[in-house]
Amino acid sequence: MAIPWLTVLQIVPWREVVNNAPKVAEGARKLWNTIGKHPPIAVVKAPDMRATAGPDPHSTAQLQTRLAAVEAALDDLHAQMLASSELIKALADQNTQLVKRIEANRIHVFWLAGLMIVIGAVAWFY
Repeated sequence: MAIPWLTVLQIVPWREVVNNAPKVAEGARKLWNTIGKHPPIAVVKAPDMRATAGPDPHSTAQLQTRLAAVEAALDDLHAQMLASSELIKALADQNTQLVKRIEANRIHVFWLAGLMIVIGAVAWFY
């Protein structure tokens, strides 16, 4: 049984959606601030093997620099993951509330339809 779009839009608890919109927007703003404002991670490239005259092309200092860059990138990714998970949790909570409201509205419509059938039957016989 297909439900017309207008009926679906009328069933949505828009008050709850509007009340939860600031939370979702704040989560999205935090996520964007975490991800969007950081410049791309500087990648320390390995020196060209042909241009290196020394016997050890990967000195300890170069490896320490690369390790520090990788650790910084890991920290950034961890922070982004936490921000994303907060946003996903907020969206999941809002989705749960929407589903509960839709189910409650479905039950109300079922009872109202039954009541209307009873009222119609009573009116038909009188």
